[in-house]
Amino acid sequence: MTRLRHAAYLALLLPLAACGGGRERPKADLAASKVTTIGVNAYLWRATLDTLSFMPLLQTDSNGGVIVTDWYVNPSVPNERMKVTVTILDQDLRADAVRVAALREVNQGGQWVAAPVQAATVQKIEDIILTRARDLRRAAIAQ
Repeated sequence: MTRLRHAAYLALLLPLAACGGGRERPKADLAASKVTTIGVNAYLWRATLDTLSFMPLLQTDSNGGVIVTDWYVNPSVPNERMKVTVTILDQDLRADAVRVAALREVNQGGQWVAAPVQAATVQKIEDIILTRARDLRRAAIAQ
């Protein structure tokens, strides 16, 4: 019963949500947020590849929106390695359309042992991807 009531409530609000107060969304903005030939937002996809370009890629799926890197060892910290998975969740260029997961291991006595990843690290990667995607979009609109 609650689900039915919730659906009816949304059905009433959705037509109102489409009202823009008489303002029309710029056509360049709408076109720039959509994808072309891949299954996810092209700007987020390109920005993710650019951001992770220093890491070896293990798997990419542009239709599913998944990029998985292989283990990366920073030459300045040889006893630590990282692996990153980025999932693009939407076709629109939105802040919540990118999810980053990271694994970190440290070398202890010749064995790689799982270690925690700081939440700020994952957030920073997401921010870099989103900033790069916005820059790519701005450049495409300016042309």
